[in-house]
Amino acid sequence: MLFLILSRLFYLQVITGERLQEKAIDQWTREIPVVAERGEFYDRNGKLIVSNYDAYTVYARANAISDKETTAKILSESFSLDYQVFLNKLRKSSVSEITVARQVSQETINTILTNELKGVYYSRDNARYYEHGDFLSQVLGFTSVDGNGLTGLELYYNKYLKGQNGEILTETDIIGKEINGKNSYIPASDGLNVMLTIDFEIQLILEDVLSRAIEEHGAKTAEVIVVDPNTGEILGMCMKPSFNLNEIPRDNKDLLNALSRNVLITDVYEPGSTFKIITVAANIEEYLKGNSNAYSPSHIFNSSRYRYIDGQKVKCWSDHKNGKHANLNISGGLNNSCNPIFVDMAMSLGKEKMYEYITKFNFGKATGIDFVGESQGMILPVSSVQNVDLARIGFGQTIAVTPIQLALATAAVINGGNYYSPYLVKALYSSDNKLVERKMPILRNKVISKEASKILNEMLMDVVVSGSGNKAYIEGYNVAGKTGTAQKYENGVIASGKYVSSFIGYFPSNAPKYLALVIVDEPKGQYYGSTVAAPYAREIFERIIEVKQIKPVS
Repeated sequence: MLFLILSRLFYLQVITGERLQEKAIDQWTREIPVVAERGEFYDRNGKLIVSNYDAYTVYARANAISDKETTAKILSESFSLDYQVFLNKLRKSSVSEITVARQVSQETINTILTNELKGVYYSRDNARYYEHGDFLSQVLGFTSVDGNGLTGLELYYNKYLKGQNGEILTETDIIGKEINGKNSYIPASDGLNVMLTIDFEIQLILEDVLSRAIEEHGAKTAEVIVVDPNTGEILGMCMKPSFNLNEIPRDNKDLLNALSRNVLITDVYEPGSTFKIITVAANIEEYLKGNSNAYSPSHIFNSSRYRYIDGQKVKCWSDHKNGKHANLNISGGLNNSCNPIFVDMAMSLGKEKMYEYITKFNFGKATGIDFVGESQGMILPVSSVQNVDLARIGFGQTIAVTPIQLALATAAVINGGNYYSPYLVKALYSSDNKLVERKMPILRNKVISKEASKILNEMLMDVVVSGSGNKAYIEGYNVAGKTGTAQKYENGVIASGKYVSSFIGYFPSNAPKYLALVIVDEPKGQYYGSTVAAPYAREIFERIIEVKQIKPVS
């Protein structure tokens, strides 16, 4: 019997002692949370983007309230509550604590305090303030009323931003009434501050340019992403239409979901002619390796503007007399965006080799960007690819990619062949400004050689100097790029009159520093990427040149 008693004591005091002690403390105390300060967001240069302001949460302890009717009346009037419903809650002896309201202003708290309501308490809470309202909205995301991230970077980095709450503990009796009025205080640990890769000045430019693009072209949406091609850092990311993060339409879920989705990361589209960059990259790299199926840069292609693949006609977008082009090499094909030339390259390389490069450029895979909900894109399994599918992949159809995938793949083409994973957060800091973690560029893989990259750069600069991208030309800054115009599909068939106009470009071509992908969805009237998207890319580059005081190339 003594052994059993000792064993039981050992079990209660040693094995389960800590858990039982926690239960006991929970029974004889009541807790008011001390909310940790949520971390703030800054741009790459220290510009404040998201901050907090003081708000409060109000609590009521039913068993500590003697005059429940008066208390219910004052609180229900202060917070627009149903008096009878709230009074019934206060009368329930089984409920020890009620959360009355969140995000309460200091003025309301002062009003409640003047009434000296016994059993009513409050604690400081976080209220998020987005310094520029409708700015970087789909990237930053927003929080719930209790301060947890719901979308965007607020969600992805929530565990770092939210910190660790503390508590104020009050001793009570078994029914929740205070015993001696003494409190114990457990301090909160504030969340980490986040430094973005985003450049505030560049983002400001994007917000302005896209708002006008929507207005001037009556477009459904417009998007742009600006990347440092040498690191994968996202310098700017914008989508329109958008919304003010300080006035979130929480009562309209469909509208909120549509406006808050970061389509540059989560949605896919057929890239059209901008994908021709990848086809040329594969062809030139294979040519340099000695692959006899690849075409040399000087090769003159069949002048016919038609190709027939498995009985299906593939034609060039432009109308030429007698159905013929002038003699075009690869550079000329890029300048004129002639589909048959890219059909020839894809068909000559073959589906296995083309898919080898599609895989190298990480299409069909997540880029690994620090964001929730990234799509992997949509590519056909190589085993099911028919000749006509391969032909269309060569000029950017029958393949669906995310804008972020296309931007990073193009960055790899023009930076010497290095594919860097994209990222939106540069560093994490403690509330006293001590560095906790710094994010570094991640080289994912090598896609093409420096020599192939150099050849592509020269070709893409020529597209802007004398080809379809000429509306992006800026004297003295060696802008390079490629236009794209893709037909849209609805229910598996081409949607009449609906296009996606795009331009992907960068400067300076000899040492790329800024790469931008501009997409205008369903513009009214003109719809070619050369006339719709390219001019906005030029304006973005011109304004970056101005604010960064970039001198022309000598």
